[in-house]
Amino acid sequence: MDDYTPQLPDENDLYEHHAFTVDKGQTPLRIDKYLMNFVENATRNKIQAAAKEGSIFVNDVAVKANYKVKPLDKIRVLLSHPPFENLLVGEDIDIDVVYEDDDLLVVNKEAGIVVHPGHGNYSGTLINALIYRFDNLPNNSSERPGLVHRIDKDTSGLLVVAKTEKAMAHLSAQFANKTSEREYVAIVWGNMSEDEGTIEGNIGRHPKNRLQNTVFLDDEADKGKPAVTHYKVLERLGYVTLVSCKLETGRTHQIRVHMKHIGHTLFNDERYGGEKVLKGTTFTKYKQFVDNCFKVLPRQALHAKTLGFEHPTTGEFMRFETPVPDDMQQCIEKWRNYTKNQAL
Repeated sequence: MDDYTPQLPDENDLYEHHAFTVDKGQTPLRIDKYLMNFVENATRNKIQAAAKEGSIFVNDVAVKANYKVKPLDKIRVLLSHPPFENLLVGEDIDIDVVYEDDDLLVVNKEAGIVVHPGHGNYSGTLINALIYRFDNLPNNSSERPGLVHRIDKDTSGLLVVAKTEKAMAHLSAQFANKTSEREYVAIVWGNMSEDEGTIEGNIGRHPKNRLQNTVFLDDEADKGKPAVTHYKVLERLGYVTLVSCKLETGRTHQIRVHMKHIGHTLFNDERYGGEKVLKGTTFTKYKQFVDNCFKVLPRQALHAKTLGFEHPTTGEFMRFETPVPDDMQQCIEKWRNYTKNQAL
């Protein structure tokens, strides 16, 4: 039997890497299993090693890996080095700049590029590229240089980056006040019943899987943050639909969560279950066709196509558009051909 009791290190020598408050409805669960659902890219072995080193604290007391979490426990993971995402190093990475002046730049981000360093992604990010290219970018409220907003790693498309404090404040206010324009194009599972509509519902962390977000219903209206997505059908492709989504708000995973909420999960969105065959026939040939689509588009089918905002110095309203990238366009063509052949 392991009789090791972790010793409480001096917290002045440690850095907080993760902090969680356990949900009120949580059933007893070993902390190593619990943290696997809350820390991206973590393995049980790494969590157990951190516990053995005395790095996992519950209510400010170091615990073993077999500690069972209880409702409202306050969990902190403290390590002897700063979080890697705080150790920013410039890297010579190509970025597609579609516009630049003294105040800002607009970038067309490729799918697969992480916007800012975080757990499991400490290099090769857009911020690494930006700080290599520019000196003294202003920090946003999360201490991330230049970033006014963000899009997910496997989402492609447009981002605006602030180069001055004035631009950061002005652009951030536009996003907060819902005066910016953001349009995405997505492929979603299913044939949508309405040609257009609006999805409203507070979005927040999923209570049992912090790697996901979820929509909280009316009886939980105090949870999450308000989110509004307007959608319009662009093309019906049989078992999937091509849609335009315009955002009023900018919650994490907003389109992905809202579309799943109304029963139209994004095509090949692995985190939210869209990498399975959710609509269609049971024929093997159809499943092979869908698998081929997944290979052509190995990510969620989401592209930030249009971005509009008022220039912080000139006051001019600027609008940028970028075409749907090749991987997503190839997937759309495959569905077009499939639908056409089915109609013959």
